[in-house]
Amino acid sequence: MSERQRTIQSPVSVSGKGLHSGLTVNMTFWPADTNHGIRFRRADLDNQPVIRADCNLVSDTNRGTSLLENGASVSTIEHVMAALRGLEIDNVLIDVDNQEIPILDGSSRFFTEALLKAGFREQNAERISIAIDRVIIYQDSSRKTEFIAIPADEFRVTVMIDYETEVLGTQNAALEHISDFKNEIANCRTFVFLHELEYLLQNDLIKGGDLSNAIVFVNRLISQEELDRLARLFKKPSVKVLNKGILNNLELYFENEPARHKLLDVVGDLSLVGTPFKAHIIARRPGHGANVHFAKILKQYIVEKKMRRFVPPFDLNKSPLYDINVIKQLLPHRPPFLLVDKIIDKDETHVIGVKNVTMNESYFMGHFPDEPVMPGVLQIEAMAQTGGLFMLGSVKDPGNYATYFLKIDNVRFRSKVVPGDTLVFSLELVSPIRRGLCHMKGVAYVADKPVMEAEMLAQISRKKTKQSSKQKE
Repeated sequence: MSERQRTIQSPVSVSGKGLHSGLTVNMTFWPADTNHGIRFRRADLDNQPVIRADCNLVSDTNRGTSLLENGASVSTIEHVMAALRGLEIDNVLIDVDNQEIPILDGSSRFFTEALLKAGFREQNAERISIAIDRVIIYQDSSRKTEFIAIPADEFRVTVMIDYETEVLGTQNAALEHISDFKNEIANCRTFVFLHELEYLLQNDLIKGGDLSNAIVFVNRLISQEELDRLARLFKKPSVKVLNKGILNNLELYFENEPARHKLLDVVGDLSLVGTPFKAHIIARRPGHGANVHFAKILKQYIVEKKMRRFVPPFDLNKSPLYDINVIKQLLPHRPPFLLVDKIIDKDETHVIGVKNVTMNESYFMGHFPDEPVMPGVLQIEAMAQTGGLFMLGSVKDPGNYATYFLKIDNVRFRSKVVPGDTLVFSLELVSPIRRGLCHMKGVAYVADKPVMEAEMLAQISRKKTKQSSKQKE
């Protein structure tokens, strides 16, 4: 039985201080349409730029995960992203009036509670969850970090941490079903070692920090004088070290709460893949940098797997989205260099174009005339024009734009193309279009056989008008 996408039933707001900035942040969750995904909107900036929750837009992973798009950034997003993934919310727009998401108690608890209060609404669109069908491994030996994705029938996560200290050694945590997130993981708070806390305080890096939003581990002897100083700093009557090696600022919800919080971070960071997926994720010594790196690996795998959805048979007889007359309006090319006859499928991430190869092509007169073969460079050009039509379809006035090649990689020719063949080009976005740059991976087919593949980077830019040229003169 297929699952439906869902959003929230009504708007809901959360406010609090940013951990690093110390500034008050107000955020509001808004219902969003199908296939919208998770997006942040900087309501405090001119034009209210929108930032998509996408691992390819991550700009920093130092003590939190930050996104950057359209000249705007939003940081410390991992806890709110974990809440959204834990509640299986597909589409929501989040207004924030500052750069940083509020830290609150250092967990996903308050975000989860707010979203549960807002309620959920099923939408008239299927939730496409991609099954990981092979083992995927990422290792960083310098940090003793390892991630493994194993095929499974649902999303599961197992985490192991080891800080090699007496107060915090090896711990494990597991999430067997995403439905358990709100009760087993959401309220698990972040943690810090005292020496890290002191460094952050001395360098004014946690202006919004206090002893209510982190578990503080003490892995050395500490004098009463120093404890008294911490008490004054955090405006507490007293501070002492409990026998478990933590400050008495709070009580643990679980013996393995640190491992559970690291699992929470993994859930939040991996949600930046942007597509729900089914796999058992095993993470050893995870951190935001490694989490995001592995998310990018999974996203690339999913992009390639999605491409296989469009493997032949194609319905070449259905009415095209763009016929040759529409294509001539969008592309500046003309015969013999107009090499796409129609576009038969297109959405926000992929496009499929068709080129009918006939004996009347002018290049057959000189390219192996006794045994005509379509030149490989023209196959690449035809694929590029298909990608160009995809990019032009993303702007409001495509007639005023043109697309240009910047790079071609990993080109492979698998079989020759001859007169009578129908070339079908299937291209999929590798990463979101940013600053007019489009990175796509494509495969060309004749019937059900791949004949060519390539990765392409192109740029879309506004055409220079005659009037603007004269002004420059």
